[in-house]
Amino acid sequence: MLDIEKEIWDKGFKYIACIDEVGRGCLAGSVVACAVIMPMDLLIEGVNDSKKLTAKKRDKMFDLIMEAAVAIGIGEIDCGVVDDINIKNATKLAMKQAIANLRDKDGEQVIPDYLLIDAEKLDLDLPQSNIIHGDARCHGIAAASIIAKVTRDRTMDELDLKYPCYGLAQNKGYGTKDHISALLEYGPCDIHRMTFLKKILNTDEQLNFL
Repeated sequence: MLDIEKEIWDKGFKYIACIDEVGRGCLAGSVVACAVIMPMDLLIEGVNDSKKLTAKKRDKMFDLIMEAAVAIGIGEIDCGVVDDINIKNATKLAMKQAIANLRDKDGEQVIPDYLLIDAEKLDLDLPQSNIIHGDARCHGIAAASIIAKVTRDRTMDELDLKYPCYGLAQNKGYGTKDHISALLEYGPCDIHRMTFLKKILNTDEQLNFL
C-alpha cells in the first residue's frame, strides 16, 4: 500500500498529505476530513480502509497512527453548512480545513508539498493526485480514513447522549431503518441535514421508508 507514496517520494517530495473524509452520506452530523502526513517508508501493519475494520481495530490503529504521524489535521463542516453549500462542496471545504490544520506533536503547523486525496480534486496551489478508492489502495489515505472515522464516531457517541431517541451511537447518523423510524416519530433535530430528509419527511414518500 506504499507504492503510490513511494512514486511521489522518489520525485523529491517529502511531506505528502493524505486526505480522506467520512460522513458524506449521513442524515445527521458533520462531514469530517483528516489530512495526515506519515513518515517516509513507514508501513503500519493493519492499516486499511476504515470501513473494512472493526471498531476495536480502528481504535487500535487510531492510536498507532496518532503516535507515528509527522502531522495530523482535522476539518469539520456542520450540517447547516452542508445544507447551504451541498455535500460535495462541504466535503471539499472540510478537506481544505484539514490541510490548513496540519500540526505536528508540538503544535507547529506543517505545510505539505504534495496532496494525495481520496477521489476529490481541491482548488489549492499544491501538486496533487486524486486516487479513486484511495482508502483501499494507499496507506496514507487509509490512515486518514481511520482518523476521520474514529474522530467522527466519537462525536456521534457524545451527541447520542444529547439526542438519545435517534440511536446515534449505533447508526452514527446514517440512514438506518431505526434512525428513519425515529425521524418519522420524533421529527428532526438541529444536527440533521434537512436537505437529506426531504423524501423521508414527505408524507407522500413515507411508505417507501417504513
